[in-house]
Amino acid sequence: MATPAFEDIAETFDFLEDWEERYRHVIELGKAMPPMDPSLQVPATKVEGCASQVWIMPRIESGHFDFQGDSDALIVRGLIAILHALYSGVPVREVAAIDASAELGRLGLEEHLSAQRSNGLRAMVERIRLLAAAA
Repeated sequence: MATPAFEDIAETFDFLEDWEERYRHVIELGKAMPPMDPSLQVPATKVEGCASQVWIMPRIESGHFDFQGDSDALIVRGLIAILHALYSGVPVREVAAIDASAELGRLGLEEHLSAQRSNGLRAMVERIRLLAAAA
């Protein structure tokens, strides 16, 4: 069910030998992500439940889900980039059917993120699902 972009990330994670390399890759994914316009970083787009500042702004085009996201923490920007790869381009009606926990589990993120980061990641997934459901 994962998108080709997410499959690329999963393949890269399989290739990387240890968590430190994967962690650096997540940060690089975040650095490569285009910055979100600061005018969109408002309370309405802020994701509650994250230790860092996180904003997600949905875009629905031709019935497909997409979003812009940003954070003040590099690792979280990387997690946003991974979520973008997982959800971007998916038909809106199929967003809720994606088992984010299983897909992200393929990357081994849960066992290497702090409890706060894991909670924040779950909050971002929930926000994406709510935004898609409201579309």
